[in-house]
Amino acid sequence: MFKVFDSTTARNMLLRRIPLDEMEVSTAVNESIKQMFGKSLSPAEVVNRILMDVRKRGDTALREWTEKLDHRADDQIFVSLAEINQSILSLSSEQRKALELSIDRVRKFHQAQPVTSWLTQSLGGTLGQLIRPIERVGLYIPAGSAPLPSSVIMSAIPAQVAGVKEIVLVAPPDRKTGNISPIILATAAMIGLKEIYAIGGAQAIGALAYGTETIRRVDKIFGPGNLFVTLAKRQVYGIVGIDNLAGPTETMVIADEYARPDWIAADLFAQAEHDPLAAAILLTPSSNLAEKVQISAANQIKSLDRDEIINSSLQNRSGIVITSSLDEAAELANFYAPEHLCLAVQDPWSLAQKVTAAGGIFMGEYSFEVLGDYVAGPSHVMPTSGSARFSSPLNVLDFVHLISLIALDSETSRTISRSAAIIASAEGLSAHAHAAEKRL
Repeated sequence: MFKVFDSTTARNMLLRRIPLDEMEVSTAVNESIKQMFGKSLSPAEVVNRILMDVRKRGDTALREWTEKLDHRADDQIFVSLAEINQSILSLSSEQRKALELSIDRVRKFHQAQPVTSWLTQSLGGTLGQLIRPIERVGLYIPAGSAPLPSSVIMSAIPAQVAGVKEIVLVAPPDRKTGNISPIILATAAMIGLKEIYAIGGAQAIGALAYGTETIRRVDKIFGPGNLFVTLAKRQVYGIVGIDNLAGPTETMVIADEYARPDWIAADLFAQAEHDPLAAAILLTPSSNLAEKVQISAANQIKSLDRDEIINSSLQNRSGIVITSSLDEAAELANFYAPEHLCLAVQDPWSLAQKVTAAGGIFMGEYSFEVLGDYVAGPSHVMPTSGSARFSSPLNVLDFVHLISLIALDSETSRTISRSAAIIASAEGLSAHAHAAEKRL
């Protein structure tokens, strides 16, 4: 079931991060690329060709790539408001209540985030920062092996709380129906989103970044996707802003001998079922617990629908690491910087003090990661691939930008101009120095 590692081996193998450029693609994907382009290309080269084509030919290229990659031949990529509103009828009463709970909790959490402009007169005159919402943003909602209405909530709600005026949603159409999943549309309708396009892949990122005849360009792009979507976001950065470069999802659990093995196995499987490249990792100093988790996992997987994906994940990037102590487990967690870090220990608050790099910390066995995916409150869009060392979960601040305000009084201006002139002269910028000296 789970591979078992000691700490040293885990650090060199299981917990080693692979750069985006070095991620391997399957033989089937490589053959598909060769067939489509007539020669072998790297994923980055494929993405560049698609982006440049969308940039040059707009809607025409967008439709052609959608037909080639998603097997959907339809000139109408814009989803009408009538279709969006009608989609709510596809929800059961239970689904609607659950989505309403999620929307309410996520909105209240982000409304509590302190995001305010400020001014000070302590340095002479008035200085400060003005916070302004980004005007227009694009949300990419993945819909590969499973539609993710929760990602609509977790991305759109912080944008709305921030005051973003225009929120554009793009999602890949289902290859069988040619339409966006009804539950994604229904969730968007409940939130109040009105501009939605049935497109996915690198071509969707190109449309958001460059604009087409149908889609106006946005200022910043949000949302996870496959390798090609991630590479496309990286290539358009600078033309537009991006939230992050999302890799496969990952959960790390630190557990002591008192943790429930059946709960831990279930929590690891919940993450492993996302993707064959998903990471589900247990760190524990208890060999006894590790053995019980293995036994429980072998029993539980028999009843799960996505067992093939789970088994692939367990073979690729998942495993159990036997550590010498909980302190060493925390050190390995900081080394790995997981997206989700679950502390299934008797005293999670003490252990949390030793955590320096994680997207989210889930405290104790009742604060399990699945609740964070759907209804806890914080956005489930969290840094992956080790980027939790320097970046944060999606929040209101991602949807605003700061403007520095400088309003000095005349006395302060004269007082500090001499220092400005001295520094400018030291830099060899005589015109700068001259402008400052004019005020003396």
